Amino acid sequence: MNPSPSFEFRFTGIDATEDKSVEIDRLVIAGWTGRDKHAVEKHIAELEAIGIARPNKIPCFYRVSVGQLTTAGAIQVLGTASSGEVEFFLLALKDGLWVGVGSDHTDRKVEAYDIAVSKQMCAKPIGAELWRFEDVADHWDELILRSSLRDGEDRQSYQEGTVANMLPPDALIQIYSPQTKVLEPGTLMFCGTLAVKGAVRPAQAFEAELFDPVRGRRITCNYRVDALPAEV
Repeated sequence: MNPSPSFEFRFTGIDATEDKSVEIDRLVIAGWTGRDKHAVEKHIAELEAIGIARPNKIPCFYRVSVGQLTTAGAIQVLGTASSGEVEFFLLALKDGLWVGVGSDHTDRKVEAYDIAVSKQMCAKPIGAELWRFEDVADHWDELILRSSLRDGEDRQSYQEGTVANMLPPDALIQIYSPQTKVLEPGTLMFCGTLAVKGAVRPAQAFEAELFDPVRGRRITCNYRVDALPAEV
């Protein structure tokens, strides 16, 4: 059995910060996690507009190879049919639950005929800094997710809203693990995204941010997208 990949994170608590390497055993992508059914319907409509079928259930969970996770500043994709979307993620470790930000970068062409396969097609960039969940739990709904697209010097705001748009972590975990009601240590779960401004579209670079207005801090995940030709 192959060993689980290790990742170097900065674990930022209220009183201390520590850099350390941890292993991640499982990657889960949660979809259709909105609290507001109208907002969920809007995002479903966005994807239907580019040919992506409605989900069979809400929320749903996709297992993805942990080898797709990356903290690198660039990813390679096939063609120009993929795009990013900002998400907070939960990482369960033996010392508790941690929160980070990443991008569920997805091949939209493949997504149109098989969502589960599309989740495997692209790397999943994540930021290298984490917050302890307990440190933000008392003001969770005030956390803000943002993303921007960059094409050359042009920068466009793409997504923005509070995490209150998505199911809270405890509720989402209970749906995913109804028997234990906890995430197994070594599990990283992407927890849903926001509607975009305009149309779902690709870009040369993607910038994601999770902002805590109460403590005045932010964590980011920024990466370049290198599009490969289908054949040469």
